[in-house]
Amino acid sequence: MPGNSFGQFFRVTTFGESHGPFIGVVIDGVQPNLPVDLDRIAQELHRRRPGFTELSSQRREEDQPWIISGIFEGKTTGTPICILIKNQDARPKDYRHLARILRPGHAGFSYLQKYGIYDYRGGGRASGRETAARVAAGAIARQFLESMGITILGFVRQIGTASATTVIPDFIEKNPLRAPNPEAAHQMESVVRQVQSEGDSIGGIVEIWIDGCPAGLGEPVFEKLEADLGAAMLSIGAVKGVEFGDGFQVATQRGSEHNDPWEYDPKTQQFRTKTNHAGGIIGGISTGNRIVLRLAVKPPSSIQRPQQTVDLEGNPVTFQTGGRHDPCICPRIVPVAEAMAALVLIDHLLMQSRRSEHLLSTLEQQQLIDTQLLLLLALRAQLVQYHTVDPGMFQHLLETFVQVGSISKEAILAVLQQLIEAVHSTNSR
Repeated sequence: MPGNSFGQFFRVTTFGESHGPFIGVVIDGVQPNLPVDLDRIAQELHRRRPGFTELSSQRREEDQPWIISGIFEGKTTGTPICILIKNQDARPKDYRHLARILRPGHAGFSYLQKYGIYDYRGGGRASGRETAARVAAGAIARQFLESMGITILGFVRQIGTASATTVIPDFIEKNPLRAPNPEAAHQMESVVRQVQSEGDSIGGIVEIWIDGCPAGLGEPVFEKLEADLGAAMLSIGAVKGVEFGDGFQVATQRGSEHNDPWEYDPKTQQFRTKTNHAGGIIGGISTGNRIVLRLAVKPPSSIQRPQQTVDLEGNPVTFQTGGRHDPCICPRIVPVAEAMAALVLIDHLLMQSRRSEHLLSTLEQQQLIDTQLLLLLALRAQLVQYHTVDPGMFQHLLETFVQVGSISKEAILAVLQQLIEAVHSTNSR
């Protein structure tokens, strides 16, 4: 099945199904000798795992990462990193009665049309269970980003009609819905409990803040930073829309409202915008301001209420999903969205680094060649005037040619001998 890999330089491939024995991820392109905190991987997985609050699915997965390869004595080896996560609490029997039913909101029909086969056990590959593998990969990427001063913070901005207007970062992980303040947490919990009691589900909005991202990340046309971030977020199954900065509000704004004026800070010697309507990205490239994006998250499709649909033979069916499901997936989307943001950023940083290294290498080689030419001209002038060569200058010439690796010492001696013979020939006339 194509489409299971993500990224160019920091390449991530996930595998496994919701009710198979394992899910996992392979990460390629990681440089060697980078320290990795394995406890941090487990910590991020635990933020996403189900079954540890009554407001989420009661499927209880420990989600302990098994490091199969690529990390030795706490450091990357430069070879592919493979991480396995065991499915310990899978219950395929909960889905047997749904095997031939086209469930509303699920990917069963789409998969059947594309592949001719569909793993109905919890949605198989289309299940949100797959995102645990992304979180494991993102946990590694985030450690590298944080070493460069880049941080990612996610929270639930809205559930149903209950929304937060203020953000207290330290409060986000202190409540099961990851609301950003106590009042919003109370309101959101009331909404979730209400729909849960009715056997229904509810959607919401997840917001991501990226701080410390340097200016200059992103490509100007087809690999814009917001385009890659948007694609990453839309690859999360429950996400139906993404906006940056003021988002869809720009449709009612004037240019005088939306434009972000620039200013210069003499203390930091940095340019910044006074406002951030653009959300930290202009022209597809980061500005150095906070990157702000929001995800529209749909209500989970698996609900306890009876639903009308048809089976694979086209017969009308009334069914109830059963099983264990989230009434609102927004809180568990937060660590997934953070992970996807980290994977995009590390990939763009590596892309930018490769370009910078190439430019630096080219400039250095140009400077060496220029030095070589100047030295050759100086040697020629000495030969013409004095019929000899300064030993120090000749040694410098040898070193610069050897440094760039373009010409051997023997070739330089041959050129020098030709110069001497040419000068002697001229003087003897």
